[in-house]
Amino acid sequence: MTTALVAAAAALALAALVGWLLTRRSGALRAVASEVDTTDLGLSRDGPTVVHFSAAWCAPCDRVRRVVSQVCGDLGDVAHVEIDMDANPAAARRLSVLSLPTTFIFDGAGRQRYRSAGVPKAEDLRSALTPLLA
Repeated sequence: MTTALVAAAAALALAALVGWLLTRRSGALRAVASEVDTTDLGLSRDGPTVVHFSAAWCAPCDRVRRVVSQVCGDLGDVAHVEIDMDANPAAARRLSVLSLPTTFIFDGAGRQRYRSAGVPKAEDLRSALTPLLA
């Protein structure tokens, strides 16, 4: 009985560790510098644009939509584009979107500056966007 209990506890601890390792970067903004064709994404040329990929069946995408709308509303000069991954798989492939939700920040010149898989924090979005508004 004791051996089975120890084995179960070890399996549970291992599963928790694997889960934490797989999700620890979820929602974190990462700086990127890549050149991708963005002509069909509807980016603003007057300032930064937040682009996020979503789908009708994606529950976390609703949270991203609320966070991005709030931040873009607070900052004013930030455009927001939502792309349905099911309706535009070519754009998702071009930007290497492998999971939903995925959020990008592009500057006014159309260069990708940040990328986030998962639900980004409002503070992280604000701090990434603010320097792009200057």
